[in-house]
Amino acid sequence: MTEPTLFSPVTLGALALKNRVVMAPLTRNRAKPEDDTPYALHAEYYGQRAGAGLIISEGTQISAEGKGYAWTPGIYSPEQVAGWKLTTKAVHDKGGLIVAQIWHVGRISHTSLLPDGGAPVAPSAIGAESKTFDGTGFVTTSVPRAMTAEDITRTLADYRHAAEAAKDAGFDGVEIHAANGYLIDQFLRDTSNKRSDAYGGSVENRVRFLREVLEAVTGVWGGDRVGIRLSPFSNANNVGIDSDTLGTFGAAIDVINSFDLAFVHMVEGQTGGPRDWPDGALDTLRARITAPYIANNGYTRDSAIEAVAAEQADAVAFGRLFIANPDLVTRLKEDASLNPLDPDTLYGGGAKGYTDYPTLADATA
Repeated sequence: MTEPTLFSPVTLGALALKNRVVMAPLTRNRAKPEDDTPYALHAEYYGQRAGAGLIISEGTQISAEGKGYAWTPGIYSPEQVAGWKLTTKAVHDKGGLIVAQIWHVGRISHTSLLPDGGAPVAPSAIGAESKTFDGTGFVTTSVPRAMTAEDITRTLADYRHAAEAAKDAGFDGVEIHAANGYLIDQFLRDTSNKRSDAYGGSVENRVRFLREVLEAVTGVWGGDRVGIRLSPFSNANNVGIDSDTLGTFGAAIDVINSFDLAFVHMVEGQTGGPRDWPDGALDTLRARITAPYIANNGYTRDSAIEAVAAEQADAVAFGRLFIANPDLVTRLKEDASLNPLDPDTLYGGGAKGYTDYPTLADATA
């Protein structure tokens, strides 16, 4: 019997994947509290999951100002680079590939998490009225201040610096986080971007920040080692659904296409929720994308196999299944049982619920 295409190699830009099962970015809140540096434990965790065709790291903030949650790692200081080197080596030693997801949360933050207790920055001074974790519990996000031209210039430099830091740390590329109501997504949507300058108003203006981030990051890596994550149909972090989703994200995709990226990683529907969108809308956007396409959101073994076989996706990203199953690719290949997820250990803590999930080989032993 022929093995499903899901388990066959594929090339995404300059990235040669051994299979089409991708580990999605997963925030686990386990970085050092004092400097947002990864531990050696991160290397063990990602190394265990190196059977994936590609690992996309958890979101890594590009600057102290880009941080939105307690204990999330950064990718901008020498200490953070040194910490991430342990992880990239662990993955490479096991024959895997890993890209860093570079991330600025914009307004999804709290003053207690930011330098000198400053306000978060965003396209416009509109509060998300969402929640974030400040290290003691969940708190309402702080009202941001609208970014000045100088803020935008500085933030673009931060993206470039983070891309350089990711290269120094030994990553195989980067994924730009432009989804889930974070900074780039906030610029794209007319629900969160009320600017009247060159970065707001028309769709052409609202995609400007995305274009300039892509210019900064591909200037470091080239397009063939850069991916991007989008979530056009999601109201994650109360970002709001754009008044013209197809027009806005069609324009964003046209910008993305001009950079010949390694992949576009799409959250299909509501992030972590229903696979729901207007009739035909996903097909319309997906057909417009010229880069390899990574599908994401609630896929099972069967639906992933079907999507790749039908050429609806070049690869499929799995999130929570990879948390509880370090050997997920093996389990999917063999159609084996999956470990149950412990929801109490998702965020924060140490090895429990992080590096202690058994493999099939462990269970057999």
